[in-house]
Amino acid sequence: MIARMWHGRVPLAKAAAYREFLMGRAIPDYRSAPGNLSVHILERPDGDITHFVTLTFWENLDVVRGFAGEDVEAAKYYPEDKDFLLEFEARVIHYEVVGMEP
Repeated sequence: MIARMWHGRVPLAKAAAYREFLMGRAIPDYRSAPGNLSVHILERPDGDITHFVTLTFWENLDVVRGFAGEDVEAAKYYPEDKDFLLEFEARVIHYEVVGMEP
């Protein structure tokens, strides 16, 4: 199993709207991708910005490639992200899941 982690920052004033966007657009997109096992959105306020981490779990790297494209470490963005994000981090991080408890 592969964990894919993306990080983004939005102004605190836009955090609630971005959370709604993620719930309505990003999560359904991830969940509809073949081989996606789960999606988790993490949020942490930090002064006048809010950090978001999208943590997705996948069957294997091949299904991640089907979702993300040949360059699996390239971040995937939606057109609406330009209305929220302070910058566009170019890369995501992948981890192999080597232990878990059901």
